[in-house]
Amino acid sequence: RLPVLILFFFGGCGRTHLVRHLSRSSPHLLSFTARQIDTAESPNMSDSLLAKKYVDGIYIPAGLIVLGTAILKREFLHYAVLVAIALGAIKFIRTQPKKVLKPDAFQEFELKEKTIISHNVAIYRFALPNPSDILGLPIGQHISIGAHLPQPDGTTKEIVRSYTPVSGDHQPGYFDLLIKSYPTGNISKHMAGLAVGQTIRVKGPKGAFVYTPNMVRHFGMIAGGTGITPMLQVIRAIVRGRKAGDTTQVDLIFANVTKEDILLKEDLDALTKEDKGIRVHYVLDKPPADWQGGVGYVTGDMITKWLPKPAEDVKLLLCGPPPMVSGLKKTAEALGFKKARPVSKLEDQIFAF
Repeated sequence: RLPVLILFFFGGCGRTHLVRHLSRSSPHLLSFTARQIDTAESPNMSDSLLAKKYVDGIYIPAGLIVLGTAILKREFLHYAVLVAIALGAIKFIRTQPKKVLKPDAFQEFELKEKTIISHNVAIYRFALPNPSDILGLPIGQHISIGAHLPQPDGTTKEIVRSYTPVSGDHQPGYFDLLIKSYPTGNISKHMAGLAVGQTIRVKGPKGAFVYTPNMVRHFGMIAGGTGITPMLQVIRAIVRGRKAGDTTQVDLIFANVTKEDILLKEDLDALTKEDKGIRVHYVLDKPPADWQGGVGYVTGDMITKWLPKPAEDVKLLLCGPPPMVSGLKKTAEALGFKKARPVSKLEDQIFAF
């Protein structure tokens, strides 16, 4: 019996090590948040069956059950094998992440952290029900946030707005939203007033765009302000997919008013340094004296210079203020891109989020 006890003791140590391995600290800086998101182990069904969490959590305990039974009483060995298989199957199912989003029903999520980036920009981290849960948001899609807000006539009205998280399903337990608040904004102003512990109402996924590896040869992207969030989701997915054979090229024009308005610049610069297939071109309306990037509004000349030429395996993604997107559609069409629809479809050559 002593060898069995020793074996089970070491099996317990393995499980303890697994718990320690899976624990993560909460980051407080934006750049650290982005790095943690990009380097986190994916918890999805595509994990290798030889992953450490399966070895420590399933194979070792199951093997110890079988070995211990063989040592104690061989005639019960076949029962032990069946028990080990059953327990292993239950453990495997429980280790798979649960998607929490519902497309037709709002759910409440609690604000756990609020990281102030500037006077009107913050990252809001919301907890999912369980540490292993994932939002279940395909790359390129967004969520809807709803709130009942007071109106000038004294009544309340439900306002719904769409946002793209800057976190992803490869980081379980929470989701992050980067939101810029505006004095006349409804949901953005509501979010700015949230305190840790309060909740928001969320449903989804929403949107016609879903990224799949190598869906095009080359993405041209143009983003304005917080319109960078869906672009960043796609870019991060491409970089993560390189080892699996994703060869997609990306050229992004990111337009802002001032240098201080450039959101997630550290993260974008880190991605371009890490991956030569990702290139970012910054444009400012009011640049500093030493500015080396583009100046003014995004023009046809900038698109011709920095983005891929129209082709069947090229797609142009747009996200930003509606007047900007509307003008860029016309500019892109004049350069030879296929005419954009009022509401974009996945197959469109010009897709506006």
